Amino acid sequence: MIQLHGRHWTRRELREHAGTLAQFAGVRLVTLGDGVERGIRCLEFRTGTGFAFQVLVDRAMDVGACEYRGAAIGWQSPTGFRHPGLHENADEGGLGWLRSFSGLLVTCGLDHTLFMDSDPAGHYHYTPRKTVDSGLHGRIANIPARLTGYGERWEGDDCILWCEGVVQQSAVFGEDLHLVRRIEARVGEHGFTLHDRVVNHGFYRTPHMFCYHINAGHPVLDEGSRYIAPISHTPWAAHADALRKQSVGYRTQPGPQSDFHEQVYEHAMAADAQGRIPVALVNEGFDGGRGIGLAVEVNRDEFPCQFQWQNYQRGQYAMGIEPSTNHVLGKPFARERGELIWLEHGDERRYTTRFSVLDGRGEIAAFEERVRAICAQPADEYPAITGRWD
Repeated sequence: MIQLHGRHWTRRELREHAGTLAQFAGVRLVTLGDGVERGIRCLEFRTGTGFAFQVLVDRAMDVGACEYRGAAIGWQSPTGFRHPGLHENADEGGLGWLRSFSGLLVTCGLDHTLFMDSDPAGHYHYTPRKTVDSGLHGRIANIPARLTGYGERWEGDDCILWCEGVVQQSAVFGEDLHLVRRIEARVGEHGFTLHDRVVNHGFYRTPHMFCYHINAGHPVLDEGSRYIAPISHTPWAAHADALRKQSVGYRTQPGPQSDFHEQVYEHAMAADAQGRIPVALVNEGFDGGRGIGLAVEVNRDEFPCQFQWQNYQRGQYAMGIEPSTNHVLGKPFARERGELIWLEHGDERRYTTRFSVLDGRGEIAAFEERVRAICAQPADEYPAITGRWD
């Protein structure tokens, strides 16, 4: 049964109290109409609890704005949700991705993630093409989806809001990878589940790399917010030679800073008995001590690696949770270690990820207890960098 406004409802009871479910919850297709966002199709989800989020159909069906009871959950950068028609993939030496980087979820892939790379193109058997050149985090985030459906589905007295689409990253004499994305949110809950399938639709043997750039903003991120994760050790940090230089550790987050240089860690995570890895950013001081958090849960077999991104520059204040198929040193490192994923025709990889809001100190405490039972994370704000890639 659906729980709304402090009581349980059957499907019939809801129908008796309104002419349409949209009075309480729903999913609606709209088009953004101004500035750099003009023309982007957008699906607006509302679960009836004050939890709402936007699926940007024309930006790989990524999640843009997200809020809970008026409090922002996802990060919105100065770029806005820029229309993909304005994007130039090879701009600024491969850093053009940063001109469209905004939202709760930005997908990275499908054949490349992390920093720019020039990869041998021999597997595409086209001699004029010597290399496959990829910019920061690949191409997928700025490709429009073909929307195949959206709406509501009833299972007895439970109602699931959903959408599904296909995002194609394809080239002649190149990759033909399809991202089949489905997002589901139950009415009465404050979270959603992301189901992704990446399929090699082409007939060339094709590399596959995949990462989610999940970006929490204020007020989930605030001075004193804590990063909670079952970290067994930390193999790498971009600033390993000067961990304390900016006086910002990994566990307790600061307020906005001037001239802050991004910090990135790769943490090795332990999983529970079901292979799930729960990670969160929590702000216990939010709203006079009520508390709020963003929790993300992935499957270790799907995402064996995970990064923490800290960007505390004033006006761009965000912390990223980044589950990844590969280590932070990118495609050359994956190739060297024999870890690069190759997909033959018809091969596919599946990914299931849960996003949820932690509403109040009780939910935060229960989440932290669950993580502690998996693995006690390092107490030191500046954990030793182990260099172990296990």
